[in-house]
Amino acid sequence: MNIMTTEIPGGWSAFDYEITGVAKEVLKEALEGFVGATYTPSAFATQIVAGTNYCFLCTGQIVVPNAPRFPALVHVFKPLNGKAHISEIIRIKP
Repeated sequence: MNIMTTEIPGGWSAFDYEITGVAKEVLKEALEGFVGATYTPSAFATQIVAGTNYCFLCTGQIVVPNAPRFPALVHVFKPLNGKAHISEIIRIKP
């Protein structure tokens, strides 16, 4: 099930564990040129504003041999016109 709306104007949707083609493209665009770590999404939520905020639940990994993986939230803003960009990356700790 793809949940893209919320009952609260400006509120966040629930996490969707089926990454849509649009969400994949937004994350790919935001990470273009990003170096040092990779982020693989497992879920995402959206917030409609003057554009769309995305929150991706990801598995991150620093790009060095045998680096451990870690959970992270990757926040991306996709404006109405223009490229998506990373607004924040939060490493999730136990």
